[in-house]
Amino acid sequence: MNPSVAPAVSPDVIVVGEALIDVVHARGTASEHPGGSPANVAYGLARLGVSTGFLTAIGNDARGHAIHAHLTGAGVELLPGSQSMPTTSTATATLADDGSASYTFDLTWDLASATPTHQPKILHTGSIASFLAPGSGKVRSILQHYAGTSTITYDPNIRPDLLGSHHEALAIFEDLVPLTNVVKLSNEDAAWLYPNKSPKDAGRHIINLGTDLVAVTLGAEGSQLLTAVTDVNIPAAPSIVADTIGAGDSYMAAFISGLLTRNTHGWTTSVLEPIGRMAAMAAAITVRRPGANPPTTDELQAHLEQPTAC
Repeated sequence: MNPSVAPAVSPDVIVVGEALIDVVHARGTASEHPGGSPANVAYGLARLGVSTGFLTAIGNDARGHAIHAHLTGAGVELLPGSQSMPTTSTATATLADDGSASYTFDLTWDLASATPTHQPKILHTGSIASFLAPGSGKVRSILQHYAGTSTITYDPNIRPDLLGSHHEALAIFEDLVPLTNVVKLSNEDAAWLYPNKSPKDAGRHIINLGTDLVAVTLGAEGSQLLTAVTDVNIPAAPSIVADTIGAGDSYMAAFISGLLTRNTHGWTTSVLEPIGRMAAMAAAITVRRPGANPPTTDELQAHLEQPTAC
């Protein structure tokens, strides 16, 4: 792929994936908000003070301008080639009484022929961008480019309605895993990918495919962090749920932020526990308020310092 122009300051983290507009239907009203799992992760990272670049595919239209303003307003650098589509995609989210969301999509995913020219400490991708052609092939090429030199994190964030057959989606997922260092997935993702395995067994299987660390989020049951030799259980932080939009993305953003500051002692329990607890708290803060509204560094630190913090 042809290289893009590097930004003036090389970000510590580059996120590659879709950005779209969430059209949220709740209690008889509709509202629009910038969304998309990778975009939410990039936004969450910037809110945590992490230098973040984002490579995506949005339109030069009103919705694309809204996404651009949302991300850059938080400090995300939208990388060259990102405004390459004729129109900006949408996801329609319908909220149930318990705050959970179901989605339908009007989405086209492709990437301009551009690979960032600098070396991020961490490269993150996931969700629809890793499965939906033609852009998924370019995402894989970017992962291949950085595998072994940057830490690569991946969240499949399964959306069954967009993935074709289970066989095809599983093959894509398992093809990408060996290019990664960290895979994060929800228990719902694990159950869809591996319906005959428990979340923990699914995580162990993913480790055996070639990644270093798997984080399986379990909702109110917390999360499990698995390596070839480590099994760390992280409790959920107590929270009253407004809705679950963006909770997993806030967990991912905080987890990546923690990875940036981890020491050189590998994936020991003492390394993983504080990262997992920080990620759990970020998710808990997000579900307390409507929409994908992740915490700032100060908010997250204040909650972690409370005596009741997980």
